Amino acid sequence: MKSLYLGLICLILVSSCKSDNKEEIAVETKKEISLAEKIANAHGFENWKNVSKVSFTFQVDKDTIKGKGRTWTWFPKEDKVLLRDNDTTYNYIRSQVDSTTIAKDKAFINDKFWLLIPFQLAWDTSADITESKKAEAPISKEELNMITLTYSNEGGYTPGDAYDIYYNDNYIIKEWTYRKGNSEAPSLSTTFENIKNFNGIKIATDHKQEGGNWNLNFTDVSITLDTKK
Repeated sequence: MKSLYLGLICLILVSSCKSDNKEEIAVETKKEISLAEKIANAHGFENWKNVSKVSFTFQVDKDTIKGKGRTWTWFPKEDKVLLRDNDTTYNYIRSQVDSTTIAKDKAFINDKFWLLIPFQLAWDTSADITESKKAEAPISKEELNMITLTYSNEGGYTPGDAYDIYYNDNYIIKEWTYRKGNSEAPSLSTTFENIKNFNGIKIATDHKQEGGNWNLNFTDVSITLDTKK
């Protein structure tokens, strides 16, 4: 009888140890979300895994003059890009860029960067991101949170560039400043306005300079989700 009781006690202790180990493992594997991920997630980054197609037109309007624009269709799962420009359609695979497509790819990277800058924070792991601090936004003069995204001096189409990104307490980007070559003086500052939700992806469709007579904007935006189960 005593041996039966001892067996039951040992079984309970072993079970308890296993349970404790599982809890410890769960705590260890639960990683804290980075600031870049918090900003990306606030704009719908968690839905990106379901995106199969992105379409948009990138254009810049100055005063009353409407920009001609570049119309893109991107299939991120295939890394395939289509460009419609001057009534001509070009298509290429980004992993196979050569001398005939590099100019188009540079334009695509620029336009995609403006469209999806919140996601670039999570994608561009080789770039440096500073700790957040309070700072005055360049256009609204509102006190916001600010981080600086800096790219390496090597690689990429625009090495060494820096971006001061201003976001609110909900991690939504409100303004930014581009500094070419990480210069102290700003090269360009714009707002992030008219944010729209496209199948869970939040995109600022207007970026205005101070004064409002310059607007980099996106039209014909659509996000297609993968319907495969």
